[in-house]
Amino acid sequence: MNGQDPLAQLRDIHLPDTGGIWPPAPGWWLLAIVCAIGLAVAVTLWRRQRRKTAWRRDARSLLTELEACASKTPEWFGKLNTFLKRVARQVHPKQNPQAMSGEQWINFLLATAPDNRIASRPVVEAMVASTWQPRPTADPNQALDFAALWLEAQIS
Repeated sequence: MNGQDPLAQLRDIHLPDTGGIWPPAPGWWLLAIVCAIGLAVAVTLWRRQRRKTAWRRDARSLLTELEACASKTPEWFGKLNTFLKRVARQVHPKQNPQAMSGEQWINFLLATAPDNRIASRPVVEAMVASTWQPRPTADPNQALDFAALWLEAQIS
């Protein structure tokens, strides 16, 4: 090679150095911000929905507790009626079910119950009356069956 030859001094074609992965391009920053905002909105909506439906989970667990301690006592029937009134207050707040008692409460339960209300009437009447009787006449299992059926109709 001749030292005087200018072509001999040329190097091969080479690519420039890459910029690396940091800092990302502005489009990636924008995508990250949009994803973060979307995730925050999704979490907020999910938490709000969970809070809104927490009473449903609580109602199911309270019914399970009532099933576990079922007894033929006025106190137990009082707890069952209180439980039903709490659920009714959540589902039908404008009808003011927590202030109902006696025949009005029985009619409300039957009106908001699913089909087959005629067969449920004696059970509901005995359940409500057993709250005030020294020796309840209602069967706790039948009362729980009605309560579970009524609860599922309110929740769905």
